[in-house]
Amino acid sequence: MTKEQKNEVIELLKEKFSQYTNFYITNTEALTVSQIGQLRRACFDKEVEMKVAKNTLIKKALESLDAERYAGVFDSLHNVTALMFSNNAKDPAIIISDFRKEKGEKPVLKAAFLDGSVYVGDDQLQTLKTIKGKDELIGEIIGLLQSPAKNVISGLNAGSKLAGLIKALEERAPQEA
Repeated sequence: MTKEQKNEVIELLKEKFSQYTNFYITNTEALTVSQIGQLRRACFDKEVEMKVAKNTLIKKALESLDAERYAGVFDSLHNVTALMFSNNAKDPAIIISDFRKEKGEKPVLKAAFLDGSVYVGDDQLQTLKTIKGKDELIGEIIGLLQSPAKNVISGLNAGSKLAGLIKALEERAPQEA
């Protein structure tokens, strides 16, 4: 690979790291070409971009963006590395987990970088599968904010029904007396 080609790869990686706030670093070493193709299709179906690159080029791209921010993932850059870029934090974890149910123990999660947090090791996969995405959290917050307003409105509606009932009883009371 010429120096120009390496620089092109580094620029492409920098663009991807800037575009996505979430990426996973996986080891796909033992997978066959056919299995890699199946993994890529699974990624495509979930709108996850998968890129394979040399570890030194990945490290150079990350260092040129912000070496301090990405320092936690540098130790994971060894052996064969495939990067998975996603807007949704847990989609790559679900893809890896589902793929492993069908095909075996690979790919192995080396590290994940999610909105500034680093998760290192394959044992973090279960945790990453349960992380709530940005849209899910926003939905929960909206639901929590709407809940008190709904309670007040239903209370007011119930209050007007109660007031109507009391008024009807008051009107009926003089007639009975």
